[in-house]
Amino acid sequence: MAGFLDQDIKFLPGVGPKRAETLTKELKIKTFGDLIYYFPYKYIDRTKFYKISEIHAQMPYIQIKGKIQSLDIVGTGNKQRLTARFSDGTGSMDLIWFQSVKWQKENLDISKQYIVFGKPSEFNGRINVVHPEMENEEEKQLKPSGMFQAFYITSENMKKKYLNSRTLNKIMLMLIQLAKGKIRETLPGKLVSKLKLISLEEALTIIHIPENTVDLKNARFRLKFEELFLIQLKILALKHHRENKFKGFRFEKIGYNFNRFYADFLPFELTEAQKKVLKEIRRDVNRNIQMNRLLQGDVGSGKTLVALMTMLIATDNGFQSCLMAPTEILAQQHFNTISKFLEGMGMKVGLLTGSSKQAERKVLHEALSSGEMQILIGTHALIEDAVSFQNLGLVVIDEQHRFGVAQRARLWQKNELIPPHVLVMTATPIPRTLAMTVYGDLDVSVIDELPPGRKPIETHHFFENRRKQVNNFIRQQLENGRQIYIVYPLISESEKMDLKNLEEGFRHVTEAFPDVRTGMVHGRMKPVQKENAMQKFKQGETKIMVATTVIEVGVDVPNASVMIIESAERFGLSQLHQLRGRVGRGAEQSYCILMSSYKISNESRKRLGTMVRTNDGFEIAEVDMKLRGPGDLEGTQQSGIGFDLKIANLGKDGEILKLARDIASDLLAEDPLLQKADNRVLLDNLKTKQTDFNWSSIS
Repeated sequence: MAGFLDQDIKFLPGVGPKRAETLTKELKIKTFGDLIYYFPYKYIDRTKFYKISEIHAQMPYIQIKGKIQSLDIVGTGNKQRLTARFSDGTGSMDLIWFQSVKWQKENLDISKQYIVFGKPSEFNGRINVVHPEMENEEEKQLKPSGMFQAFYITSENMKKKYLNSRTLNKIMLMLIQLAKGKIRETLPGKLVSKLKLISLEEALTIIHIPENTVDLKNARFRLKFEELFLIQLKILALKHHRENKFKGFRFEKIGYNFNRFYADFLPFELTEAQKKVLKEIRRDVNRNIQMNRLLQGDVGSGKTLVALMTMLIATDNGFQSCLMAPTEILAQQHFNTISKFLEGMGMKVGLLTGSSKQAERKVLHEALSSGEMQILIGTHALIEDAVSFQNLGLVVIDEQHRFGVAQRARLWQKNELIPPHVLVMTATPIPRTLAMTVYGDLDVSVIDELPPGRKPIETHHFFENRRKQVNNFIRQQLENGRQIYIVYPLISESEKMDLKNLEEGFRHVTEAFPDVRTGMVHGRMKPVQKENAMQKFKQGETKIMVATTVIEVGVDVPNASVMIIESAERFGLSQLHQLRGRVGRGAEQSYCILMSSYKISNESRKRLGTMVRTNDGFEIAEVDMKLRGPGDLEGTQQSGIGFDLKIANLGKDGEILKLARDIASDLLAEDPLLQKADNRVLLDNLKTKQTDFNWSSIS
């Protein structure tokens, strides 16, 4: 495999330097291997032939047999076109070419029978096919009798240079023929036999030139399994390496602070889900291995309380803890919440953000380095070199996808000898398959129930023509003493159009409710302005907050009971769910109202319908992944840990992924270093496949 598939794509017959440059620029295809792993996105059945008398313009693709009756070039210069009258005995139609007109005419033979394949359209009452695929019977017999026509995604720039799907088909056929006998197996023989997999060479041939649906299914399974298996093998091998290399602090005792808090200061009974998660964390920190655990849970599920109780375990064992949040507002909220929880316990909790004054920092740094301060909460200011802990044993990272890899790694290094335990929290529910992949080297805990007394948020979808009723509802809620969020979409904080929409929205709201104090928050405001506006809302001075998604992860306002999302069709499901989580914090019934125009896509209707149907963040995340794919989900691309799957789909291939993970886990349990003869092929494969992700050292 190393030799043949590593060759430069320009040396493949039919490509050459110019096409190679285009393939590299547009599709990142540089080698024979890159091309053979560029898979079709769909197939068209080539077994069915139509009669011309049956064809109409609404058909997606047609295939007919017949003869050319006449060939005529019409027009001059660049406006020339070639029209062929084509007949099969049941009727006639036109075949039209606007490019390579003279070449096409010279190479078409009126005496021969042709197979025509293409997309029909209608002009002046006549059916035609523009730029059809043409094969005479003799050519057809020389080619593989594939049942399906493979279609490849191409760019406009490629099409301008005559590199369309049909051309890629021909180039791929040449590559498949040259590759015979030169593609070596990449999986251990025992594994191939155990799962009854077809060979890699056979799978790569069939995926491009399938003979039938059974073969295509087997080829897809083989390639999907291998792709997911190698990812899981890499992730689990890294996890195994980390657990062997990095020892962790052992928190042996549940001591005075934890027990006192549990007995006297716990504000409400823990849910069963919180108890289960605390047991999992307790087991981790008592093992002498560094904990790397992901804690998932919807907004309001009680993650912060679990994090605090973990910090108390650290304190009882003589260690300090820190919590890093992505924004000053959220850091301040965590500080207020944790300080309130611990009020009367005599523990020292600090807050460090970009706004912290120099005098405050000096006092805080001294308290940290002396060990007097047990818990520090802050933003990325925590990773500054001046911040020095006496004995950091636990790092909690909230909404971790908002921090870069390097930022998180620097927190890790705050304890030189042994890295601290790491607890990563996210309110963005992650589908099971994505969690096994993006966070595959972390242990995952889930809080899947809300604290008692919380009422599910009622969600409704209204079109613009219901605006009057919605305004009446807002008025009623305001009269009941509640507060309202109204959120407008913001694709980019620099987009003037979006800011204009927000400002217009603010004007409409103040006109509709002239007697109600209304505030506004958006991403282009200075941090101090945003903070002031949010604090006024939290304190009840302003009753309506008009905002962009900057409030998606924001301050906790229990009295806010209504979330209005304008142009809701412009938001992703994950974002809609996060925004909805801003309300429902108090004991009162809360509502989320999704406003949209009537003309929205089917996908948008499905998103909004899902929001109305369920409050389950994990169900929403699964639907989101199926609609958008894993690469677009929040938390994968932004943090630089996205991965490029060639054929597997995490939204649809969960069973294959689970099988791949189980087999990878069993294999590493028997042969952790892949030293057995049968497994050496995997070791070679992992060394040559340089993946972009390595999360084992950074949570």
